[in-house]
Order: sequence, then C-alpha cells, then structure tokens
Amino acid sequence: MHHSVNLPNTGHRTLRKGRVSLSYRVYHVTASTKRRESFFSDPRAAHAACRCFENSALLRDARMLAWVLMPDHAHWLIELGEARTLQGLVDLLKTFSARNVNRTLERYGPIWTPAFHDRALRSQDAVPAVARYIIENPLRAGLVQRTGDYPYWNSVFL
Repeated sequence: MHHSVNLPNTGHRTLRKGRVSLSYRVYHVTASTKRRESFFSDPRAAHAACRCFENSALLRDARMLAWVLMPDHAHWLIELGEARTLQGLVDLLKTFSARNVNRTLERYGPIWTPAFHDRALRSQDAVPAVARYIIENPLRAGLVQRTGDYPYWNSVFL
C-alpha cells in the first residue's frame, strides 16, 4: 500500500517565511541566476551587473560591505539602513543589474530567480570573516589561484 507523504514546501515561499528586515542589521544574501545559467561568464554581462552593486541611488542609506559576482550567482553583504527593506533592496539590485545585462547583451528576459537566500549576522565580529568568505568564493570554486586575480568583487574591509 502506498502512503502519501506531506513534504515541506521547499519553494520560494519557504525562503520568505520568517524573513525579517531590521535597519542597521547586516545580511549575507545569495541570489542565483535563472536555471543557474552562467550569464556572468561573459565579461560584458559581469561588468554590466557589477555597476549596480555599489550604486548609491539604489542603496540609499544601506551599505554594501562586500560582494562577489560568480558566473551563475551573486553574494552580497549588506548593512540595511532605514530607507529600504531587505526584500526591496535585493529586488532593486536584481532588477537594475538584469536591465543592464539585457541591454548590454541585447537580450530580453529574466536573469535572476525570483527568490534569494539571506542570513542575518548575529555579531559585528563576524562581519569581516563573512566578507572574506564571500570574496574567496572564486578561489574555492577554482576560478582563480588568488582572490585578487578575480575581477568581480569588492569589500570595504580590504
């Protein structure tokens, strides 16, 4: 006899459950491209996307503490301000970077998945360590021999 099992909802809605947006809190955010396509292997696309990550008009009073753009995803270390929620800020980063990429590549359509993963940092002490973890992604992925050789990252700590 076959029993049906109720599996937990593992869709995008689950990622939003319990998401809290606190001003002056630091969040590590990961956003993936649609179908994990390697859009950012193309340097033109990567440059177009990166231009948005430190755009003060998008960030307003939030601070981008560190970021890295991988071929098929991005990591952002963001200290929220009061002007935008985490959801609102991530949506803007994805929207404007996708617009830039589409314009640059003369294409149309989504670049990013609608969802993102976020983790609020608990202690200010952890922030530089998380920034280091973020910018060392290309090294761990075997894309470069040294972090400094990878062109698509920045950190206020270095």
